[in-house]
Amino acid sequence: MSAGMAIPDEEERFPTLTPAGRGMLEFLCEHPAAPFYRNQSGNKLLAHEVEQVRRFEYDVAQATVGWPSDGKPDWLDAFIRSAFDTVPYYRQLGSPPKIFEDLPTQSRAALAADITPFVPDTVEIARLINFRTTGTTGHPLLIASHPVVAARYLAFHKRALKRFGVELRHGSGQVGVVLLGHQQRCFTYVSVTPTMGESGLAKINLYPDEWRHPDDRARYLDALSPEVVAGDPISFAELLELPVTMKPRALLSVSMLLLPALRARLEQRFGCPVLDIYSLNEVGPVAVFDAQAGGHVLLQPELYVEILDPDGKPLAPGQRGEITLTGGFNFCLPLLRYRTGDYASLSFYADAPVLVGLSGRSPVRYLASGNWINNIDVTHALKHLPIPHFSVHQRADGVVVLRLAQAHTALGADARAALEALFGAGGVLLDVPATDDKTVQYTSALDGAHA
Repeated sequence: MSAGMAIPDEEERFPTLTPAGRGMLEFLCEHPAAPFYRNQSGNKLLAHEVEQVRRFEYDVAQATVGWPSDGKPDWLDAFIRSAFDTVPYYRQLGSPPKIFEDLPTQSRAALAADITPFVPDTVEIARLINFRTTGTTGHPLLIASHPVVAARYLAFHKRALKRFGVELRHGSGQVGVVLLGHQQRCFTYVSVTPTMGESGLAKINLYPDEWRHPDDRARYLDALSPEVVAGDPISFAELLELPVTMKPRALLSVSMLLLPALRARLEQRFGCPVLDIYSLNEVGPVAVFDAQAGGHVLLQPELYVEILDPDGKPLAPGQRGEITLTGGFNFCLPLLRYRTGDYASLSFYADAPVLVGLSGRSPVRYLASGNWINNIDVTHALKHLPIPHFSVHQRADGVVVLRLAQAHTALGADARAALEALFGAGGVLLDVPATDDKTVQYTSALDGAHA
């Protein structure tokens, strides 16, 4: 939460909170091994919105995902017309073209420059929420959202879990989900999930400084005994080092590429499915990896995927290119032909389209003063600077190379100073990349850097 912003009171954060829900919040916060929770958040769902989300979850569970291999989804035309009628950015383009492929593509940079023209006129401003993403492409985003949109994520996670035989059961008096982070700075909070009987939800940071004692991390997780644990490969690598005895029914890996070796270690340790979910802050959960399907199976009934070449031309199934999205469930941010910067080919499995050979955002750790830190800590160190594009590489000798586009080298001294606060004086060099095009933002030549 930004400095100077009022902290919402309990009634605003939890409009439908019952005594049982309040008891869960107290348990999460007041357990003797609880971490230092740095923030406050909540579901913010009104009573009628809870019922809306329940119906949405049912509809998603029953829906068919996909479209004919030689055609388009039947909802696409109506979605485009609505976007051109209600979204200022698209409206200024004139009338929708007759041919879908004549629509211009959009990039993360366009959203990063100004998100407001992409928000429909029909969205109730008083109910809007927003959050900032760190990003891996050098374009941090301010995402427009809504409490109902945030609650809808669970529908797609449930769909993914059901694919692997897991149907969520935890309700009142139980902890449903723990979200893991492992960063020097991390947004942490507790909440409850109204559609699951106010089961508990906790976002925790496994970084040792966030706890009264490092051993409390395992004690707390075991006390919560969550049904599902979600995180990224870096936080899961840390989890493997803790002597926990909890038995979650599934682990969800989001935000970063999950390598097979780490997946195998997690499955062996916890004896449950480990789902690798391809998710973007702009559109939520996109797909879940299924080895039998040969890739990441799409999850959203109203999300159309194209694969484009560098010139923006559609590629045939089986050809590799940039994943480009239209649709989504975030009614605050309708997207038309949004180029994600991630790459795959598209195939058609028995029950849904599949992204094959997905190459997305890869997790990287950096060695700083003898300790591993998350690449997100690097982003945090630079976020106060108006740098639209950068990349960071750690050489085998430990020296960090910060690459800034030629147009932004004036910020180089400040950027280097910010990184030297992490890596030490003299530990950071500046460089100019050969191209300003999208590059892999975080790389390292050190052994162990890739969790």
